[in-house]
Order: sequence, then structure tokens, then C-alpha cells
Amino acid sequence: MGKPGKTGIARVIDAFGYSMKGLSASWKYEAAFRQEITLGILLIPVAFWLAQTHIELILLISSIFWVWMAELANSSVEAVVDRTGSERHELSGRAKDIGSALVFMSLLLLAIVWGIIAFHRFA
Repeated sequence: MGKPGKTGIARVIDAFGYSMKGLSASWKYEAAFRQEITLGILLIPVAFWLAQTHIELILLISSIFWVWMAELANSSVEAVVDRTGSERHELSGRAKDIGSALVFMSLLLLAIVWGIIAFHRFA
């Protein structure tokens, strides 16, 4: 049995609204998200110049989106942990550290993808 609530297009419209609220909150409260969005906005035009094939373009742009998605996931974990209390707890620290590792891995992926494609373009 499904969850009660809206279905169909009404559910899609509500989900879109929740997503926009999440993006807005991330922009407002998360400096790292603002920095990564700015970096991505600067890199996307470069991706069109750097890519020599449509596959390279997809890889370059998708690596940017992975960073954005990782930062959103990390921010959501941090918000939930911070809501539960201000006292230090090993599991809270672990959750935040794992979220940070997620962002780090996505940035590493971006660097690898961009590095390989740039190397092949200019080598």
C-alpha cells in the first residue's frame, strides 16, 4: 500500500516546489554550495570549449553536477545532525565526516575527468 497524499501531476508539482526550497536553503545557508555553484557556472562554458565530442561534454558537465549533488547530500546530513543537538557525539561526527568525504570524492572525480580530457586535448 502506498503513502497517502497527492498523486499524479499534483505530486510532481509539489515535489518540484520542495526541490526549489531545498536549493534555496542550500544557497542561503551553505557557503560551500554557493562556491561550488559559482565554480560550476564558470566551468560549464569552458566544458563546451574543451570537449571534442558529445561524450566528453557529458562527462565534463556531469562531473560538475556530481559535486553539486554531493554537496546537497552533505548539507542535508549536517542539517539533520545539527538539529539533533549541539553536544558532541561520535556518530554525529562520523556522519558529518562521511558527508564531507562524499564531497571530496566528487571533487576528485571532477579533477580526474577534467584532467584526462584536458590532457588528451592538449597533448
